[in-house]
Amino acid sequence: MNMIAIGGAIGTGIFLASGYSISTAGPAGSLLAYAVIGIMVYFVMTSLGELATYMPVPGAFGVYGTKFVEKSFGFALGWNYWFSWAITIAVELAAGAIIMKFWFPDVPGWIWCIVFLALILFINLLSARAYGEGEFWFAGIKVAAVIVIIVVGLCVLIGLFGQSPGMSNWTLNVPPPADPNSAAAFGKAPFVGGFGSILAIFLIAGFSFQGTEIVGVAAGEGENPEKNVPKAINSVFWRILLFYILLIFVIGTIIPFNNPDLLSSDPTAIAKSPFVIILQLAHFKWAANVMNFVVLTSVLSCGSSSIYSSSRLIYSLAKQGSAPKIFAKVSSHGVPAAAILITAAVGLFSLTQIFWPDNLVYTWLLNASGTTGFIIWMGISTCHWRFRRSFLAQGHSLSELKYKAKWYPLGPIFALILSAVAVLGQNVPAIQTGDWYNVAAAYVSIPVFVGCYVIHKIVTKSKIIPLKDVDLDPTHVPNISR
Repeated sequence: MNMIAIGGAIGTGIFLASGYSISTAGPAGSLLAYAVIGIMVYFVMTSLGELATYMPVPGAFGVYGTKFVEKSFGFALGWNYWFSWAITIAVELAAGAIIMKFWFPDVPGWIWCIVFLALILFINLLSARAYGEGEFWFAGIKVAAVIVIIVVGLCVLIGLFGQSPGMSNWTLNVPPPADPNSAAAFGKAPFVGGFGSILAIFLIAGFSFQGTEIVGVAAGEGENPEKNVPKAINSVFWRILLFYILLIFVIGTIIPFNNPDLLSSDPTAIAKSPFVIILQLAHFKWAANVMNFVVLTSVLSCGSSSIYSSSRLIYSLAKQGSAPKIFAKVSSHGVPAAAILITAAVGLFSLTQIFWPDNLVYTWLLNASGTTGFIIWMGISTCHWRFRRSFLAQGHSLSELKYKAKWYPLGPIFALILSAVAVLGQNVPAIQTGDWYNVAAAYVSIPVFVGCYVIHKIVTKSKIIPLKDVDLDPTHVPNISR
């Protein structure tokens, strides 16, 4: 369970998209964005820890929304989470195609998308144990890679591999590139593009942290959730502090924000992982190949997690009557095969690389996935706020809870407000310039969620549940369709 939580938090968001963060907002802007989002995610995870410990169920979020808020809210939350992880499969596959350009620059990216999709599909169809065992080893590789890069990066900073870059990226005005339309032309280190760029990086940082909530989904199939879920939750803060804040500091200090190898707004450039760039700067060119392979395993890990999470969500929706019954059926290995296959089909969106550049497809999918993640965190915070209030309103004592979220109610309220700001402000520059294509790509998840909620509410005429009528029986899974 701990390794699933760690593996969910470390993905291509930090291995690849962190380069886009540095090139867009500079080292200081990126560090600030990741720190703020990291604090918010910690509060979301403590809220989820209280809910998942009290009521561990597969596909938890839709059930929590239905039980503690309203049927229509649970319906919309469940489908939004499925869409979130289903589209993330396409994000990871697109990232894998970019990574493979390091070795095979002339091979079309869509070919790698098909190969990787087949591999992670095979892993998930075996069994939940196969997924858990695979994620354990994938997470171990990712943790080792992060530690290696932090150590090597610190050695570069103190000059063990040549002249140290010092703090020049934080203090000097780095000359802008020749292209006046690039992100670097709109600002100078350590902040690039001002507050607008920092707000835009909230989305990238949020995507990087997406996956920590998988522990809530896995709680329904894990052993002894009352003990293991809190342990996994409590490790989040230190993981955030080490794996993200320190890592962004090292990357931003070593690599200038206008380094042409970083993932940027240029759709034609062949981007490299910041991890690979750091190893090359340290003159470990052979290790750069190894690290690129590690980044590739991260893609497979995150893609596997995406299929696992979203398939359990649609399985849960089917059990509740909100999806076709076929998705509630399990194979002889105990996995919801139909749910896995329909989820994997969404990954085929990555094949749009046939028509558009790899970097451009990755950025579009990244924006769509990031928005859904923030909506889910808003949903978790709302569910926790309602659960705690109804728990006390019905005469229960907090001593009955096996795990209690810290800083209630400040935590869920802070997470709710910041998530709303990130969702609404993620692509303000596109709105200002009238770039409606990118506006649609960035905000597509909002009408999906609102549409699910409104349509279900009209059909079922559901209402918000009064606090004293909230069903607090942890063994009762409601039917959303009625």
